[in-house]
Amino acid sequence: MKLFKDLGLSPEILEVLKRKGFEVPTPIQEQTIPAVLSGDKDIVGQAQTGTGKTAAFGLPIIELLEENSSVVQALVLTPTRELAIQVAEEILSLKGKKKLSVVPIYGGQSISLQLRSLKKGVDVVVGTPGRILDHLKRGTLKVNNISYLVLDEADEMLNMGFQEDVEKIMKKTSEDKRTLLFSATMPAAIMKIAKQYMGEYDVFKVAHGQLTVNSTDQIYFEVRMSDKFEALCRIIDIEEEFYGLVFCRTKIDVDTVARHLSERGYDAEALHGDITQNLREKILNKLKKRLINILVATDVAARGIDVQDLTHVINYAIPQDPESYVHRIGRTGRAGKKGIAITFVTPSEYRKLQFIKQKAKTDIRKVKLPKVKDVINAKKLRVKTQIEEIMQTNLQPDYLAMSEDLLNNHAPEQVLAALLQYSFRGELSEKNYAPIEERGGGDGGGVDRQGKTRLFVQQGKNNGLTARSLVEIITDKCNIRADKIRDIQILDAFSFVTLPFNEAEKVLSYFQKRRKESDLLIVKAKTERTGRSDRKGRDRGRGRSSRPGRSGGKGRKDRQSKSRSRGRK
Repeated sequence: MKLFKDLGLSPEILEVLKRKGFEVPTPIQEQTIPAVLSGDKDIVGQAQTGTGKTAAFGLPIIELLEENSSVVQALVLTPTRELAIQVAEEILSLKGKKKLSVVPIYGGQSISLQLRSLKKGVDVVVGTPGRILDHLKRGTLKVNNISYLVLDEADEMLNMGFQEDVEKIMKKTSEDKRTLLFSATMPAAIMKIAKQYMGEYDVFKVAHGQLTVNSTDQIYFEVRMSDKFEALCRIIDIEEEFYGLVFCRTKIDVDTVARHLSERGYDAEALHGDITQNLREKILNKLKKRLINILVATDVAARGIDVQDLTHVINYAIPQDPESYVHRIGRTGRAGKKGIAITFVTPSEYRKLQFIKQKAKTDIRKVKLPKVKDVINAKKLRVKTQIEEIMQTNLQPDYLAMSEDLLNNHAPEQVLAALLQYSFRGELSEKNYAPIEERGGGDGGGVDRQGKTRLFVQQGKNNGLTARSLVEIITDKCNIRADKIRDIQILDAFSFVTLPFNEAEKVLSYFQKRRKESDLLIVKAKTERTGRSDRKGRDRGRGRSSRPGRSGGKGRKDRQSKSRSRGRK
């Protein structure tokens, strides 16, 4: 195993790395750093997010750049504004005492601020293709004398439509520069750029399974869809210091989970594609300063985020593929520290988990969710520890005076208990946590072993139905408590929901009586054996005779007829 000192770096840089806590280089750093320092070829590096690519090109460039230069010596192109800021910050943190100026250039930032920075003289410019091209057209940025050009996340730049801009920029750079291209994938378009615009180059690849797996404890919990949020709360609460990312599949899920966390008193924010750049920067700044400790995000929105010392990455929704899994978990367990990657898996997703394990060549072990009693005990222990720390440091005179006054009239244990109750206001109560079944019995229909019934709802997203509105309908119309409603699955054309047997019978009875007058139809799902997935029910549902409620399609025809009548009017 090689160390940073074996890669040809100077003592000054090694000291910087030591202060930052970096000891062992990642595979892409181990391959790239010596090649850039001692060779003269261009570099093509294939590695996933989280493998330390910024240091892989940043460290050797810092070593090779001259101090007090009068021209831009290096240009780094990134697909997003956030990544530009992060790369610039990382290079600045790695340069140590070396006199190099580094400036991020991106859209949305004050152009006058950028002009002032460029006029002063800059050694390294990190920017997005669009804004870099703007400055080249204005003549406010000169790249004809650069020694190094870096294309970071090249595949993402192409995916975002920047290929033409990137090619225009490359044509304006000096011919004798060295080009370092980094990409998570190597599609034909990337290799075309390499062959057309780069000189002789070496290719370095890092296998997917090498992504910081050794420094990340990977576990999974098998939970029902409806229990995920409660499971998330238990995981957050049992940790002494939770500081992590929660990944959801859709923007709606991100907003929902973040909102529910905030409603419960957690310091959480949402991040997805609909968030403006200005708000995005504010949210990430809050995360970096630990003003919030939970960020709920989609994969796309989290691309390029590089926040140090995250304790957890939680896959609230199982990733779509092994590459996404590798991307996500690479955000914890960095700088030699142990991180934890947690994946929530519903029973029907077990095969997908096995596929991810196989392709990523990693072990993801199953763990039982912490029990409510264990969570409460962990909270109590933290409270005791914090009180003892305050007592051992400096008790303020005002509080001591209040304490003496209270103790003159009441027993010490009563005063302390009242203060704890006042301070935590039910936070240590087990009633704050809803029960979670130890193991899901499958997402299929019918009556399961716990006496629950899977119901089919003949409306879905296309009808404007949401999980929340379905719960409100059932609770309002059938007088059933919301906590009895489980495993809601809203699909495009129809939905599924699970209820205890008795409550399910009430729902079936209510909607059977109002079948003709109600647009909403709820019947018992056709799948009768526990453990069969809704996918099978959906596949069968495409046939005319087997879809629940299809034979009694009068309501559907009536609605279509009414719609046509309204159209004629």
